[in-house]
Amino acid sequence: MNLKTIYTIVCAVGLAGTGSAMAQPLLLSHSQCREMALAHSEELEQADIRLRQAELDNRIATTAYLPKLEGSATGAYVFPDIDMMGMDLRMRGMYMAGITLTQPIYTGGKITAGKRMARIGEAAAGEQLRMARMDILVDADNAYWTYLAVGRKVHMLESYCEQMDTLFSQMSGSLSAGMIIENDLLRIQAKQSEIHYQLQKARNGADLCRLSLCRLIGVDDTTAIVPTDTAWVATEPGLLTAEIDNRPELSLLKQQVEIGKLQIKNARAEMLPTVGLSAGYTYYGNIKLNSLVDVGNGTMMPYSEEFRDGIGMVMLAVKVPLFHWGEVHKKVRKARYELRSAELDLQKNRRLLNLEVQQAMRNVQDGYRLIGTAQIGLQQAVENLRVMRNRYAASMATLTDLLDAQSQWQQAESNLIEAQTQYKIYETAYLRATGRLE
Repeated sequence: MNLKTIYTIVCAVGLAGTGSAMAQPLLLSHSQCREMALAHSEELEQADIRLRQAELDNRIATTAYLPKLEGSATGAYVFPDIDMMGMDLRMRGMYMAGITLTQPIYTGGKITAGKRMARIGEAAAGEQLRMARMDILVDADNAYWTYLAVGRKVHMLESYCEQMDTLFSQMSGSLSAGMIIENDLLRIQAKQSEIHYQLQKARNGADLCRLSLCRLIGVDDTTAIVPTDTAWVATEPGLLTAEIDNRPELSLLKQQVEIGKLQIKNARAEMLPTVGLSAGYTYYGNIKLNSLVDVGNGTMMPYSEEFRDGIGMVMLAVKVPLFHWGEVHKKVRKARYELRSAELDLQKNRRLLNLEVQQAMRNVQDGYRLIGTAQIGLQQAVENLRVMRNRYAASMATLTDLLDAQSQWQQAESNLIEAQTQYKIYETAYLRATGRLE
């Protein structure tokens, strides 16, 4: 039975947790973990909703260029009647209905600036979505590789327990034969207790990591997870670049600067005239004019006339701001301050992002070197343990030497597991720092 098969069994059974009934084991690869984390993330869904809203805002801003068609209807009951040079104008139940078409011709650049800001807002929402996706991938990678690493430590400690159990059985026979003293057996029992304590802590840690992974990928917390990417292959990092132009955070800062420039233009537009063209048609009716008409011989006859007609109108309106107590100038100055603040924020965060990617590059390089060092240390610890076992069997080494060799093997194995896990996490962090995590 190879190491991968043993580890799969350990993950399915040994990491089942204490006192919790596990469901059918879930075989989970690294890529599946990422996909499930993305599908389950509420943050990613919210970012997608914000992007859809920004797209609608962009479309709404486009409609500002187009003419607006509006309809209106009015009914009125006016009393008393209006006296017009001996005639009564009656508007009891008067009505008016019409349509109006309004087309902005010049607004000082407000419509154009609003459209450009909406377009920038849509691009910013896309960058926020990409940033949320990368953050989820970072969390998924950290959770997956950490869970796998803790599982490997559990397997290593179980192997260590088996070694100590075998040694205890051998020493028990030697004690019965009078070849060793009882103190040697007690020392082995003390070591066994220590290892069992470490094993229990590792199992508890593995169960906590499993719960965290279950929450991240959206499965029930009783699900047993069996990682399938157990073959650790650390390839030497190639040419690492400190390019940060693809970082969504940097794009958002640049877009904030562009928004600041457009806000200045938008504030200045309030000092410029606006021109609009309107065309409309209104139909009115039920307006009556009542009077008395002399039909001859001093005879007065009542006369009534009802007005029903429609009128059209075309109007060009020009609005020129004259004096607003310096309000517009103050708005422009405020927008300039906001722009300067955004530019300073961009400069500061560009330096911080450069520092972050430099640190990420160094971590990847150091992490790969640590794996090599840990592998050499493990090879040496394994060989030292083999030699000490042979020497102890030949009564050429003490029990202390053998126990020290086993402890060194345990530490070397743990160092390799930690180095390999950290290297995987460093790789993800570097891709995140350069904005290339997908």
